[in-house]
Amino acid sequence: MASDLWEKVKKRFRNTVMENTETGNLVQSKESRERINRSKSFEQNIDWTDLEKYFAKDIEADKTGELRNRFLNELVRLLDNYLQLEHKRTSKVLDFHHPHQLKEIMEHCLIIDKDPKSLEEVLSDCKETLKYCVKTGHPRFLNQLSTGLDIVGIAGDMLTSVADTNMFTYEVAPVFTLIEDTVLTKMLGYIGWYDGEGMFAPGGAISNLYGMLTARHKRFPSVKYTGMSSKGDIVIFTSEQSHFSINKAAMLLGIGQDNVISVDCESNGKMKADILRTKIKHSIANQQIPLMVNATCGTTILGAFDPLDQIADVCEEFGMWLHVDGAWGGGALLSDNHRYLLKGIHRADSMTWNPHKMMGTPLQCSAILLKEKDSELERPNSYGSEILMYSDKFALLTNSTNTRSLRDHIRPLFDLYSAIHNTRVPEGKQLMTNLAFKKRYFFAYGPNTHMRNFYGNE
Repeated sequence: MASDLWEKVKKRFRNTVMENTETGNLVQSKESRERINRSKSFEQNIDWTDLEKYFAKDIEADKTGELRNRFLNELVRLLDNYLQLEHKRTSKVLDFHHPHQLKEIMEHCLIIDKDPKSLEEVLSDCKETLKYCVKTGHPRFLNQLSTGLDIVGIAGDMLTSVADTNMFTYEVAPVFTLIEDTVLTKMLGYIGWYDGEGMFAPGGAISNLYGMLTARHKRFPSVKYTGMSSKGDIVIFTSEQSHFSINKAAMLLGIGQDNVISVDCESNGKMKADILRTKIKHSIANQQIPLMVNATCGTTILGAFDPLDQIADVCEEFGMWLHVDGAWGGGALLSDNHRYLLKGIHRADSMTWNPHKMMGTPLQCSAILLKEKDSELERPNSYGSEILMYSDKFALLTNSTNTRSLRDHIRPLFDLYSAIHNTRVPEGKQLMTNLAFKKRYFFAYGPNTHMRNFYGNE
């Protein structure tokens, strides 16, 4: 009977997401149809014909700013309408078309011509783009790890686009470098690290790369200059349920995919610490060098949390670096109900945390966090670029992030700052965290699997 119920739920979910007929309204009540018709009439009443004769160059030439204001106001109105529709349960999650169909429908938007498009065409293309996007903030969206939209985070995204600066030095981004320090200090505090450091990255894969890079530099600092040729077979240990980015990081760093050793998991997806210990001993017997263990908090498929305390014991036994991929599960640190899942996180050496997954900040927002502030991010990444770091430039070099990063990260930083600054953590973010857990386990295990049955009690 339970399986029959689950099949009905899946069927309804498919119909919700994929319905693509003209008459296919999910809720056929008179009130619902009226709401849909009002939304459609709102779209139809948009009139941009007066912008057909204007182009981007005209905005620059208009000294009064009236054309700029008109264009931006219409864009904001378009975005606001999209957000309203996105939160209506009667709207579609996706107006689905196969690739060849969508390419034909949006052909006018996809052409890159030698002639510029008018402002009216730009707005029309924006409207068409939003029409066929997946509404990731929709109440019935249940796909990859998103948790809706944080409106204040969107405002932060808009602000950083207008500010249009980098975070290479304090000189060019004085406010944003201070904000970064504030946000990262707060995140480190949730882990229990009060003398650590961190940095924002373009995604969890890059944050995991930084974690592995830092672990290697801590053990073999000369690799930065002489390469890997004389260091022997360095091996990394990670669970069979871990994210593929661990293997990719090993490939990029010259460690090699074959030197990433997979560790067996329990039926619920948690790494087996006893098997980890056995495999480390076996690698040592084979003249390999065990460098790092990657523990996962919130695996991609099952949402499992590896037993951090047990894994930390193993790492201390063999003198290994412990990195925690908490890209999805890191947000549980904000929840009184779920933070026990990361018990022992303070014993790790580094951690990946993606606020865009469970905390709802706009994509992409990922942080790499380190327990110790001993310039471990700077040493393997710095080059000492004289272009940015002239000694006579007006810049506080201690607040410059260029020496620690491979890429600029201003946008995710301010998105997250805006979101947490205007939300009472634990109320707002705990609610979002709890909803994320419910959605994950409903999606993975069905309606009859309780989270406590999967995890056990605290």
